[in-house]
Amino acid sequence: MFCCMVMRINIDCNGCYRKVRKALLELHELEDHLIEKKQSRVSVCGRFSPKEIAIKIRNKTNRRVEILDIQEYFTAAADDNVIENQHHHDQKPLSSSRNLESVRNQIETSAAIA
Repeated sequence: MFCCMVMRINIDCNGCYRKVRKALLELHELEDHLIEKKQSRVSVCGRFSPKEIAIKIRNKTNRRVEILDIQEYFTAAADDNVIENQHHHDQKPLSSSRNLESVRNQIETSAAIA
C-alpha cells in the first residue's frame, strides 16, 4: 500500500531541522519527503504504515509528531498508475488536500532552490 502522510513536527531551529531530516533519511520505507520548516510540516510518501512511521520519527527525534493528513492508495499489482481506492484519515485535514504529484513537485522545486 502506497501512502502519503502530512505531519506537524515542531522545528524551532536548524539543529531541529537537521535532526528531523536525518531521521527521515534513515527510514528506508520512505520514497519522498518534504520538510516545510516555517509551517512545521513534514510530508512523506512511500510504502509504510503511517502509525509505525510516526512512532519511529518520534523515537528518533524526541519531538512531538502530530498526524494531520493521511492518503492511502491501493494500487493494482500490474499497474501502479491505477488507483482503486483512496482513504482519508479522520483527523483534521489540511486546508488543501495534497496528492502525490503535488508533494513530488514541491520536493523537486525545493531541491532546485537549494
